[in-house]
Amino acid sequence: MINRVLVANRGEIARRVFHTCRRSGIGTVAVASTADRCAPHAREADVVVELPGAAPAETYLRGDLIIEAAGRVGADAVHPGYGFLSENAAFARQVLDAGLTWIGPPPEAIELMGSKVESKRLMDQAGVPVLGELDPETITEEQLPVLVKASAGGGGRGMRIVHTLAELPEAVAAASAEAASAFGDPAVFCEQYIATGRHIEVQILADRHGNVWPLGERECSIQRRHQKVLEEAPSPMVDTPMRQRLCEAAVLAAHAVDYVGAGTVEFLADDRGDFFFLEMNTRLQVEHPVTECVTGVDLVAWQLRIAEGAELPTTEIPVFHGHAIEARLVAEDPSSDWLPTNGPIHRFEVGRGDTEFAIPDSPGLRVDGGFGAGDAVSVHYDAMLAKVIAWAPTRAEAARLLAGALAASRLHGPVTNRDLLVQVLRHPEFLSGDIDTGFFDRDSAAGVFEPLAGPAAVGYSAIAAALARGMEYRAHATVAAMMPPAWRNVPAMPQRTEFTTSAGEVVGVEYQHTGEGFVAGLAGADGPASPEVAAVAVDAVDLVIDGARYRFQVAFTGDRVDVDSPFGSVVLGSVPRFRDPQLERAAGSLIAPMPAMVTAVLVTQGDTVTAGDPVVVLEAMKMQHTVAAPQDGVVSAVNVAAGQQIETDHILVVIDDSPEGDAP
Repeated sequence: MINRVLVANRGEIARRVFHTCRRSGIGTVAVASTADRCAPHAREADVVVELPGAAPAETYLRGDLIIEAAGRVGADAVHPGYGFLSENAAFARQVLDAGLTWIGPPPEAIELMGSKVESKRLMDQAGVPVLGELDPETITEEQLPVLVKASAGGGGRGMRIVHTLAELPEAVAAASAEAASAFGDPAVFCEQYIATGRHIEVQILADRHGNVWPLGERECSIQRRHQKVLEEAPSPMVDTPMRQRLCEAAVLAAHAVDYVGAGTVEFLADDRGDFFFLEMNTRLQVEHPVTECVTGVDLVAWQLRIAEGAELPTTEIPVFHGHAIEARLVAEDPSSDWLPTNGPIHRFEVGRGDTEFAIPDSPGLRVDGGFGAGDAVSVHYDAMLAKVIAWAPTRAEAARLLAGALAASRLHGPVTNRDLLVQVLRHPEFLSGDIDTGFFDRDSAAGVFEPLAGPAAVGYSAIAAALARGMEYRAHATVAAMMPPAWRNVPAMPQRTEFTTSAGEVVGVEYQHTGEGFVAGLAGADGPASPEVAAVAVDAVDLVIDGARYRFQVAFTGDRVDVDSPFGSVVLGSVPRFRDPQLERAAGSLIAPMPAMVTAVLVTQGDTVTAGDPVVVLEAMKMQHTVAAPQDGVVSAVNVAAGQQIETDHILVVIDDSPEGDAP
């Protein structure tokens, strides 16, 4: 019997495993990098062992340190979670050689499925449909487009779509470099790219006695850069006959490698209902909660039981009940080419006290989170903040529930993809169920990148922020506090406050405290009509707009103002009365959008560039990001070098848009 589990991971998945361990009476051990020493997963474990350092290569990818930690605190089992060492056969062997229980599949199965090239050959021999592998050296025009993929790992890293032969060499080199950085293996291969394919996967559980449970399918077709955004179970495209064929193929795959434990067999399906093997994830998937909700099966509990030698019942394979949709809430900015964001979290309120990590007893919300207020998103790790799952009797009800919960959440901190998630969940194409992996590339999806709060909502939010700030100033004013609220010995002059929006625009608000209450509106003629002010407090303002009363919740953090309302969430910046000349930057400066490592500088001083040309390549959160020239011009300054670690707002390159340039 397992008595104490060390989770060789961090964040949300570590907390998820701890939840089931506590319910099972099993002790918990966390490992935490120096950067994570105060993270939620470290705070919740019974015992914590610190791994000195911050980068994954010196902490969560150090199998020797993790096994030594398990021995030091008396852990008798290791759960790898997902990512990091979860699909590392050598680490699994090290765990077993140390006399510990490995809560995962046999190392041999991990090894066989770890190479996407070899696993496809094996699946083909086992009778599982596959897409043929293509040699990058022999690809012809007729075979385009193709997808370049990393042989090891997953999560969309080391993947490139190629439409012309001319771009193939560069795509192979870039994918190889990203794969080497993320997985330590630069090997890549090519396969036919199905532009309108649907990503369908089957969850399995397998025991040591040869029994395999196929727990139905999930659909993960809403993706950006080959990384999943929304997942659901069941798939809206899969009928009973197709489900049976998918499950049969997944069972064949499991038997072909003598699989044990929880795993996922991933397929790419076309619009005719034919499907092809993509890969097998030899671990627990990020999206496992949707299967748990619709089947009632605690997958982590079964991972523990199987590791202890338990046998799966052969006559009680669970069936689906209702529909579940999961949204990955990530610290990233979809409107800025999905750039990851980071920094402190000031408020993190998702859902309304619903189930956390556990399977809900009835349809509702489940939140699996890795962060809370007071935590910080680090540049060193993936930026997924939480998974928000809605379970309802029908797909339409689940989508409505999930969209409403996300829209009502109060998220004060790094920019997130929350608004995009809500827009997708309410999009007619998504609601129709006719979706595929190319959703974000179509013109019909352009609106999902728009914020929930439109220009009018930004104006109303600025009015609310100005009134709340004025009330705050009044509350701290000694003289004013001794006077009646409306007392004046001369007519009151309007007060003016300015804010900056996330788009960089300045919004001015004028307000006045009269005997009848507050009067407020935007400065100038543009913007919405002045609303009626119904109530004002330091943290909330009620405005009457078109005869209806709306509450705007206001929170101040330094110069940052967060305003949440039924119109959407708005972030404003307080504009100081006097600007600091030290903060002014030269025109044409390209600014680092995040802390990162510079992996390549593609220009030198004096070069002529065209808008869109790649200038600098950055690496952050295990992904590469190319910074492009915003305009035609001449490079007048280069302020970075390859291998340099930089912080947010570092000036990378300055491009002069004059014909001659302005190089010193």
